Amino acid sequence: MRYLRYTVLFLAVTAIGCVKEQNLVEVPSHFPELPVPTDNLLTREKIELGRWLFYEEALSKDSSVSCASCHIQNLAFADGKKVSVGVHGATGQRNSPALQNLAYYPNFFMDGGIPTLEMQVEAPIFTEEEMDFNYFEASKRLNADNHYQKMFLAAFNKGADAYGITRSIAAFERTMISGNSKYDQFKNGTATLTKEEESGMSLFFSEKTGCSDCHSGFLFTDFSLVNVGLYETYLDTGYARISRKPEDSGKFRVPSLRNVALTSPYFHDGSGESLEEIINHFSTGGKLHPNKDARIRRLNLSQGEQEDLVAFLHTLTDESFIQDPRFSDPKHSD
Repeated sequence: MRYLRYTVLFLAVTAIGCVKEQNLVEVPSHFPELPVPTDNLLTREKIELGRWLFYEEALSKDSSVSCASCHIQNLAFADGKKVSVGVHGATGQRNSPALQNLAYYPNFFMDGGIPTLEMQVEAPIFTEEEMDFNYFEASKRLNADNHYQKMFLAAFNKGADAYGITRSIAAFERTMISGNSKYDQFKNGTATLTKEEESGMSLFFSEKTGCSDCHSGFLFTDFSLVNVGLYETYLDTGYARISRKPEDSGKFRVPSLRNVALTSPYFHDGSGESLEEIINHFSTGGKLHPNKDARIRRLNLSQGEQEDLVAFLHTLTDESFIQDPRFSDPKHSD
C-alpha cells in the first residue's frame, strides 16, 4: 500500500517529554506519565481542532469519509467491519483497530511500520482505499471555511496546512485515554469480580495459557510482532512487507486487549468474528506455518475455561471511555 513509502521518507526521531495531566488529559493513577513530543505539545486549541478534524469528512476526496467513519466511539473507535471501507465504497485489506491510549504506542499500524502519531495521520488521507486525497486540496477546503480559519489561527497562528492537520489530529488522539474498566476498578479495590471472571483472570495470567506473555503490562500488549498461526499461507504478509524478509511473513503486532469485547471482528483481516472464536483458535494451537511463534501451542482448554477467559476479557471494557463527550463528534455535542 502507498503508506509504506512514508516509512522510508520520514525516519526522524522526535524528542519526547512527559506530562501527568497538563489539565488537559486525565491520566489514571496506575498509568505511567503521558509521553508527549516536544515538537507537538498539547494545547486546548490544538486538541479541539484535532477533534473537529477527526470527524471532518472534507478530508476525503468526495467528502464522504472521516477518521471517525472507521473509528466509532461506542466501539472503542473500531468499526465492527472485517476491513475498512473508504471513498466510493473501496475496501482496504485490514481490520480497523481500536484507538485508545495511543500516546503510549511505540509505533502504529498492525505491522508497526509507522513510528509516530503525526505520521500515522498521513496514511489514511493519502491511501486510495481510504480517503484518497492530499493535504493541498484538503487545506484549501478548510481555509475556505470561516470556522476552521479561526480554529487554525488559534492553534497555530496560521491557516490550515499539512503541519496543522497532522499535529492537531495527533494531539487529539493522544488525549484518548482508557483506563477505567471493571478490571481497573478491581485492581484499585473499588469493584469485585464474579467467580467466572476471577477464574478467567487466573487463567489469563497463568503459565498454562501464557496469554500475558504477549498481552502484558497496563495496556495488555508488549507490542511485539508475532505470527499466531492464523493461516498456512498469508495473503497479507504483515511485517514482511516492510522487512522484505520471508521469516517475518505473517507477523503482526500484538494488539492491546483493552475494550477488546467491543472491537470484533478480530485479527488483521477481521476473520475472527467473536472472542469465543479467538480463544478457541489459541486453545487448538492455530495452523501450521514455518514462522508461527513457538508459544502458540495446543492448550486443550475445557469449554468452561474458555468461557471464563471470555468473561475476564469483558472486564477490560471501559464504559466511561466510549461515552466520554470529550471524544465525541463536536458537531453533535450539547
